[in-house]
Amino acid sequence: MPGSQARCRARDRNNILNRPEFLSLNQTPCREQAGEARGGAGPRRSMIRQPSQQDDTGGRSRDSSEGPAPDGAPPPSRYPEQDCMQLNPTFRGIAMSSLLAIDISLSKRLGVCVASRGGGAPLHSMVTLLALTGHALTWICGTLICLWRSNTLAGQEVLVNLLLALLLDLMTVAGMQKLVKRRGPWDFPPGFLDYVAMDTYSFPAAHASRAAMVAKFLLNHLVLAVPLRILLYLWAFLVGVSRVLLGKHHLSDVGCGFALGFLHFSLVESVWLDSATCQTLISIGTLRWTPLV
Repeated sequence: MPGSQARCRARDRNNILNRPEFLSLNQTPCREQAGEARGGAGPRRSMIRQPSQQDDTGGRSRDSSEGPAPDGAPPPSRYPEQDCMQLNPTFRGIAMSSLLAIDISLSKRLGVCVASRGGGAPLHSMVTLLALTGHALTWICGTLICLWRSNTLAGQEVLVNLLLALLLDLMTVAGMQKLVKRRGPWDFPPGFLDYVAMDTYSFPAAHASRAAMVAKFLLNHLVLAVPLRILLYLWAFLVGVSRVLLGKHHLSDVGCGFALGFLHFSLVESVWLDSATCQTLISIGTLRWTPLV
């Protein structure tokens, strides 16, 4: 034991950090010593701390391996959290990011009728007119005119249910767009007709949803020949594609719009209003309803 203690003392004497001029490296500065140092060597301390403050504010070049700060607070992170790369992404995240990138890229490539000049400039007017045939204002006004001129109970029943289906589609799509708030591939500001139909965002595509619902509704309640049925399906598809060509929607927006339109049709068919209920609604709408006493 005495021999080991003597060796420890000799080792301590030989250690260069135990010399008086290097003792400050092994000691943690106290707040009292820091206060005395401010009074005695204020200008020198301020000159020394200025470069460190500039380093901390400019680039945070301090390495995280230096340990905690003197006040006991954890050292600041070297890089912001949003700039850090995720080293172990999940397969689902990779797949979703890849599909989203492909969707945006294809949608921008297909937007050939966006500008008035370009490869799709001659088709701009025709594509715009085709998209207008699937607008909410067009179908609601047309249904009201047909309902006003209809004289049969069966025709009025179909038209009233079609009007309710159009209103349901309009409110549902507008609510989903306000909830998701996805911008189009070219991020154009919505026009006047878009504000009227509450079609201000991209997801889901309102024209595609409306075209799919109307096409399925008419095919189910009208007796049409085979060529007309094919043309009706083709019209619904082209209405959805026209919004992509105009740069208003992504391909995924149009696909989800078609699916939502079929869902609206199924919902309207499940709550179909009979002729008596439709006549009551027509009487209320035309202010000719006389309630029973």
